[in-house]
This record gives sequence, structure tokens and C-alpha cells, in this order.
Amino acid sequence: MFLAAFLNHTTYDITIFEKKSTLGRKFLVAGDGGFNLTHAEKLSDFKKRYSPTSFLDKVLDHFSNADFRKWMLSIGIPTFIGSSGRVFPEKGIKPIEVLKCIEAHLINKNVKFEFNKTFTGWNQEGSLEFNVNQNVKSDYTVFALGGSSWKVTGSDGAWLQIFNKKGIETIPFKSSNCAFEVKWDKKFIQKNEGNPLKNISISLYNKTQKGEAVITKFGLEGNAIYGLSPEIQTSLGSRNHAVVFVDFKPPHSLSDLINKLSHSKSNTTTTLREKIKLPPTVIDLIKVTLSKEEFLDHQILAKFIKNFPLKIVGSAPLDEAISTSGGISLDAVDSNFELKKIKNQFCIGEMLDWNAPTGGYLIQACASTGVYLAHYLNNKHQTDKN
Repeated sequence: MFLAAFLNHTTYDITIFEKKSTLGRKFLVAGDGGFNLTHAEKLSDFKKRYSPTSFLDKVLDHFSNADFRKWMLSIGIPTFIGSSGRVFPEKGIKPIEVLKCIEAHLINKNVKFEFNKTFTGWNQEGSLEFNVNQNVKSDYTVFALGGSSWKVTGSDGAWLQIFNKKGIETIPFKSSNCAFEVKWDKKFIQKNEGNPLKNISISLYNKTQKGEAVITKFGLEGNAIYGLSPEIQTSLGSRNHAVVFVDFKPPHSLSDLINKLSHSKSNTTTTLREKIKLPPTVIDLIKVTLSKEEFLDHQILAKFIKNFPLKIVGSAPLDEAISTSGGISLDAVDSNFELKKIKNQFCIGEMLDWNAPTGGYLIQACASTGVYLAHYLNNKHQTDKN
């Protein structure tokens, strides 16, 4: 949609072939959580949220989070910055209204739509084949086929095998921004299932993610764990488990905690609750993990509060993930997202093997790859013409 919005419609005849019967089904899924379009943090920090690092820098420089908001306003969608820095349409504007404004903008640019069309491969002449015995030959083809989560929206990842057969390098899909499996103590989970862990940080491989998480029967989910998805999946792939380290009191140093524990006249549990302000869920978790002797040792206890090891043994299924990693290998495309093995055919958006946390970063990057490629194709036509 963003590619089509920014392509020069006097140069190109643009047709979007959509798998579903309506446009932007997956775009609307984002609306379930309040329709977080992007994030307002400064661009230098914004770009650090993605992995692999620097891969998306140029597209975000070209179409930044600020540019996204300006463009939304230009088509009639004013936005506001929430308390967390996330950007939303102004209150009262529903997700479907945002989509309809984008669709109206595309129609005004003479963009055509063909619905219920599933890409099934290439024929011997190199034309695109679709599920309705339709062949299409184009000067330029741009694939934006999505990842492998939210199958109900059409994003099932089935296209991966088609590209494999064509000899294009792909990476198997993995769940990202998803729940991760933890084998909780039975008594602990019976008492604490559904409880939040607020204002924590979780670390793995020298990367730290601050935020919140929720304890579930399956394990742990929430933005404090989502942002570590690439690192956790790497460890799960190589070791069949991952050990993350939770800091339940990020504002306090280890020495602060030891000092409070050592100088308290109350028993340890009361001190944790009243002086250190640990929630009952965290106290329960520490108690089922440490021996009585360790719990009463102030130095050991303080270290566990600041650096609690949590073993992760699996991830949620692909279709339960907010997003996925994997897809077209970044080595299979050039700097302008053109497939190295097929001239004038490009891949953008989530079907490429990059990763981002929740918070507006996913939609922003997908939009930015579309806008960047539109700019490249507009310039390419002008250069070729000259």
C-alpha cells in the first residue's frame, strides 16, 4: 500500500494483487491493541530497535517516524503521542477509517486492485502465475507477502516454498514477539497465573529490554520479553533452551538492596514487601527458587533480585506470534531489495528476514521499505528515460 501510494502514477500503471477479498487485513490486526502506528522516539534510538543492526537505517532515514505522521495527516489522519511514546490515530478514529483513507488515496492515484488472487509461482516465460489460472507479465514486480503469523489475514508463509524452488535463498520462519515457554513450579503458577511483572528489565547476550511481562501457564509474554526474540530464538536453536536474566528492581543498585536487607529490623519477607517494594508474585518466585539458607543470605538474595535466571525452553507456535523472523534471506536481495536472481523483481516488508519489537516499529519498517522502493523506482525510470 505504501509503495503504491508513493509510486509516480503518471509513470506506472499500478495493480495490487491481494490474496484476500479485502485490502489490508493484517494492517487491521494492529488495531486490536489500539492501532499503534509508529513510535515517537528520536530516530537515532529508533533505528537501534531493529536486527540485524543498520539493515533498515537508510529506509528509516528516507521515511522516518516523523515523516509517517506527516503523511498520515496529509491524507486526513491526525495522530497523537501516547504516554509511552507510541503513536496512535487521534481518539475516535477507528482502524478501518485509517485503512479507508489509505485506500481512497490509492484509488485517487488510479491504483487498481485485484482481490482473491494468490501468487503460485512463475511460468516458463517468467510471468507471474495466480490461483485462478491467470498469468501476469509486468515490467516490475514487488512482492510484499508478509511473514507466517496471523493466517486468518492471509499471512501464512506458504510462499516460502515457491521461492525455494526458484533457487532463492530463504530462512525458515520463527516466532517473534511471542510468548516464550517456561516450566514454572506447579504451586507458583497455580497462585500467580495471569499476574504482571511491572517495571522490570530482562537481559540476554548483553542486550537489555525494559518493560512489563505477564506470567502465563505457558510461560512469559509482554514487551519486556518480546524485544529479545531474536536472541532467545538463537539460543533455542543452538542449545534447545535460553537463560534470560530478570532485574526486578532496575532503579536500585545491588549495594542499595544489600544495604536495605542488612539494616532492616523486620524479617526478610516483610523487608522485601515493605522496604524494597517487591510484589508478592516476585517474592513467591524467589522463594520457590532459592533454598531457605540462600533466601536468608542478603548478598545471594540481592543478586537474585537484580539478576534472576529464568530458563526458557520453547516459543509459542508461529500463528500465535505477533510477527515472525525468517523469510527471504537478506543475501538474496541487493541494497534496493531487488532479487539478485530475478531482475526487476523486489521483496519488501515482513517477508524479509529482519526483526523488530512491538511498539510501532513493525508497521513503520514495512511502510518505510515501501516508500524507499517507490523512490528508487521513480528515479530509475527517470534515469533510464534520460
